[in-house]
Amino acid sequence: MLQSLDKVRFLVGSVESLDQMVIASAKEPFSEDVIDFLNEVSRILMKDSRGKEFSDVVTLGFWLRKASTLKLKERFKNKDNNIHLGRGVAFHIAPSNVPVNFAYSLVAGLLTGNCNIVRVPSKNFDQVTIIADAINKVLDDYDTMKPYIALVRYERDKDVNDDFSSIADTRIIWGGDATIEELRKSPLPPRSTEITFADRYSLAVIDSDIYMESKDRATVALDFYNDTYFSDQNACTSPRIVIWIGGKKEEAKEKFWEELHKLVEKKYTFQAIQGVNKLTSSYLIAVKEQGTRIVEHRDNLIVRVQVPVITEQLMDMRDNCGYFFEYDCDDVLELKPLCDDKRCQTISLIGDVEKIRPLLESGIKGVDRVVPIGKTMDFDLIWDGYDLTSQLTRVIAI
Repeated sequence: MLQSLDKVRFLVGSVESLDQMVIASAKEPFSEDVIDFLNEVSRILMKDSRGKEFSDVVTLGFWLRKASTLKLKERFKNKDNNIHLGRGVAFHIAPSNVPVNFAYSLVAGLLTGNCNIVRVPSKNFDQVTIIADAINKVLDDYDTMKPYIALVRYERDKDVNDDFSSIADTRIIWGGDATIEELRKSPLPPRSTEITFADRYSLAVIDSDIYMESKDRATVALDFYNDTYFSDQNACTSPRIVIWIGGKKEEAKEKFWEELHKLVEKKYTFQAIQGVNKLTSSYLIAVKEQGTRIVEHRDNLIVRVQVPVITEQLMDMRDNCGYFFEYDCDDVLELKPLCDDKRCQTISLIGDVEKIRPLLESGIKGVDRVVPIGKTMDFDLIWDGYDLTSQLTRVIAI
């Protein structure tokens, strides 16, 4: 019996549904009832007028459509004669600063056949409420799914972590290094597994020649805005440094940052403390790294710091809320110190991936994915190098 549930608020589910989870059957991955349930959640989200105000909710709704999940089923279906089942109860700890991540983690758990306890962000994001409302509405018609979903909110509390961990067959921690360290103080049962998503950073590579050929630079700016400002660069997928390649670097920079500034000025809510932090960070790196140049800017919405060389320590000095390092690159292998770091997650790209293939094939220990700019936050069941369909299931070998 869990002892600390008086500290927990349920957005979806209840104490009774937790009791049902422990005895619920594990499902086969991509079961028909789960796919139908998610399709109904998608339908509710796409109709909700509140959700239309948030591009991340719209993207989630589109991703949950039956057509989308059936494509995932086709990609990840097992072709052996073994029996594949969810592991049982999955305890998810979502990051506090990315509103919709919890939902993708939940869906990964559902699609792989698990019951799911998901700690949502403690901050009252509107997106969390919209998604929880949609799930609750659909659960009214899908009684059999109730033991498989509990969305909970609680302050950092080891007793609660202990309780949820004690019934978990797998634990998924998204919160970064400090959260992983804290959660590991709560033991798991001996046969349970754990997936951790540690602190990461990402970069953007822009081929200046390709960018200058673009007919719709406003859309490029919007894509980059969604990758960065939408999460205040707090997402591990958000580029922290822009790498310029090609022969039209200066011309492309001028156009790119001008388009982005127009958009940020119109859409972004700026706070004075953000400007102070960005200026402080840029002065600190200017002192530490000889040859660093703070690019002149009209305000603090965008702060650009031109670095003369790529070093292994560069990303230890990164900041957010519109703070970008820039580097002019003539040989992509110059980026190896960035990409050989296991913390390096995503390269977002404008241009041909063949231009950076020598870097990707150089034996780097970092970089898990290369995506077009504007797609960095698009979730997939292969994430941070993990195949979640494998990690969240078990196999009965026949």
